[in-house]
Amino acid sequence: MTTLETDITFGAERIDRAAHLRAGASGLLTHPDARSLAIWRGKPLMHLSPAPALAWLPTDAAVLAPARDAPVFLGLEDGAPRFAHDVSAWEDPEADAAGMAEFIDRTSNVMPGLPENHAFTDLRAVMAELTPDDAGDAATAKAVLGWHEIHPFCARCGTRSEPAQGGWQRDCPSCGAHHFPRTDPVVIVLATYGDKVLLGRSPGWPEGMYSLLAGFVEPGETVEAACRREVFEESGIRLGAVRILASQPWPFPASLMMGCGAEALGTDITIDPAEIEDARWVTRQEVMESFAGLSPWLRAARKGAIARTLLEAWAAGKV
Repeated sequence: MTTLETDITFGAERIDRAAHLRAGASGLLTHPDARSLAIWRGKPLMHLSPAPALAWLPTDAAVLAPARDAPVFLGLEDGAPRFAHDVSAWEDPEADAAGMAEFIDRTSNVMPGLPENHAFTDLRAVMAELTPDDAGDAATAKAVLGWHEIHPFCARCGTRSEPAQGGWQRDCPSCGAHHFPRTDPVVIVLATYGDKVLLGRSPGWPEGMYSLLAGFVEPGETVEAACRREVFEESGIRLGAVRILASQPWPFPASLMMGCGAEALGTDITIDPAEIEDARWVTRQEVMESFAGLSPWLRAARKGAIARTLLEAWAAGKV
């Protein structure tokens, strides 16, 4: 099995998760070297120049005051505690609602009291510019805080639950149920036939943007079966043997992308318009031209996305 682990954005592990410290994490907030990453409506705080980088603040910084829950304890970096605060309660009077609703939000939001050149910035917009460590830290913080945002109530009895274990658990005060962060498994498939690869596009994507076919793994389904089902449902293409090539945490909001490779058993495409807008076979040369910005119609998959990693490896003959 060929693996591409070292090339995957969001996969770095700079912080030691130190799960044994989670129960008493609140006591680490006053550690002299404790720092926290503020996240506003899914956008981490960045220092924007000379290149985007995560902005870690002292845990008593005034801009962290709007946090609606206790911070999430991310772990230790060289022995120093690292946290993440959700400051989404702050209202930005200058927010560009239309820009924030774009496929990639390229707007920035500046909270009063932030240091110069600091702003809340969409992770999608800068993920290819971040260091591997920054990307990995941001993915963890964004995913866990995002889970808290959309799971505030007990799934068993409906009572509002309470954060526990440094933010890695929610407890129900009524029925006693414990709830834990969830990751949604997704397959993304490098389906090839000779010198061609199968690409598709969803409605609403930017013009010319195509990617590998992907979909969620369903209950009771293997990764391999999910690949065959998703590709067939979306394009009518049947696959032979499936192999796992790489995986990527994808914090939009909280998925684990499992990159797989498979040889197609035929080339006749029949798309399901309820699933995708278009699908087509693309040659290796056309893919390489898209990477160089020379294709008249094909927009290259974004750097940092596992689709780009898989396509680059395939174009180079590595998989």
